[in-house]
Amino acid sequence: MFELCKQLTRRQRNAFIAALAGWTLDGFDFFLFVFCLKAISGEFHTDVATVAEGILLTLAFRPLGALFFGWLAEKYGRRPILMIDVAAFALVELATAFAPSLLALLILRAIFGFAMGGEWGVGAALAMETVPVKGRGFFSGVLQVGYPLGYLIAALVFGYAFVHIGWRGMFIVGALSGLLVFFIRYGVEESPAWEEGTHKKRATVRELLGAARGQIPLLVFLFVLMAFFNLFSHGSQDLYPTFLQVQHHFSAEATGNITVVMNIGGILGGILFGWLSEHWSRKRVIVLGCVIAFLAIPLWAYAPSALLFGVGAFIMQLGVQGAWGMVPAHLNELSPPAVRAILPGLAYQFGNLVMAGLGPLQAGAAESHGDNYALVLSVTLAIAAVGVAVVTLLGREARSSELRVTVE
Repeated sequence: MFELCKQLTRRQRNAFIAALAGWTLDGFDFFLFVFCLKAISGEFHTDVATVAEGILLTLAFRPLGALFFGWLAEKYGRRPILMIDVAAFALVELATAFAPSLLALLILRAIFGFAMGGEWGVGAALAMETVPVKGRGFFSGVLQVGYPLGYLIAALVFGYAFVHIGWRGMFIVGALSGLLVFFIRYGVEESPAWEEGTHKKRATVRELLGAARGQIPLLVFLFVLMAFFNLFSHGSQDLYPTFLQVQHHFSAEATGNITVVMNIGGILGGILFGWLSEHWSRKRVIVLGCVIAFLAIPLWAYAPSALLFGVGAFIMQLGVQGAWGMVPAHLNELSPPAVRAILPGLAYQFGNLVMAGLGPLQAGAAESHGDNYALVLSVTLAIAAVGVAVVTLLGREARSSELRVTVE
């Protein structure tokens, strides 16, 4: 693992750091809202399920952001569009801290979703097109752990700062993500693959959509795969802090600590499974993650103590994020060069769109059954783990395919 990192050139390293940091901050900003659901519902005198519609709106608008920013990245390059995107979601995060009403907050979460939707596709294209072919699976795993890393940072901020700054202060902290723009501006170069085909990237919207239409079977497969993948991740993450607080009455600090342990498992899963994918197929590694997550459900949802909840959550995210670690490489390897900034991001965010109503649906189902979040979460994860494994096995893979004309 360390040898692969040492082999990166400065250009490759900085491009990867920018993509990883962008995705980490995206996850951090998203999960700040998840942690604050209960507090926000209290201030605006409503229930958690109503506030959780902000998750729905965020996820629903992400495909539009993926399409818009992906098109811009194909036309003008990955680097400048990544800067614009990061600045956009940081500004919206700051505005959220001053939302005067629940309606205003929900509108801001929709706008945040639009900005968030562009980051993953553009950042992943920049990273996967820049890093060497050897080690791409490992770097894919590390890149994807930016999401649980962001979740972990959000858990730490929630666990130790929330009681002092409240939910509005949490979003002010989230706005600091905009500082990443300066690193991208002064430390990151454009994707070599995009530079080598610049004349082709100056395509019109019609030409880009035409190229995408030529990949309809692949697009449909990726849509279905990413729908199950998003059920897998959001079903295991979004309402878990609420589950711990509402059903088991854990304090903010205890909830934060369990979530930190959970995301350490996710980070290790992404790195470990990324390394495994250099020796195994992408598909085999994804299925392994699904099996681990499925077997962890009883401990993850029905543990008798806070300590064992931490163990169950650690194992669950080891499997979930281990499988997810293959997504950046797998989707970019399957996508044609002309639509690489659009197709993976659009497929990813369409999966989010399909699962956009999951948070309110889970919360509503749990509340209608006496706040039995454990049952709802268990059923969700069982369906998700089986779905990801089956769809993955039905598809193909293009492991280690060349994404660039030349390799540094």
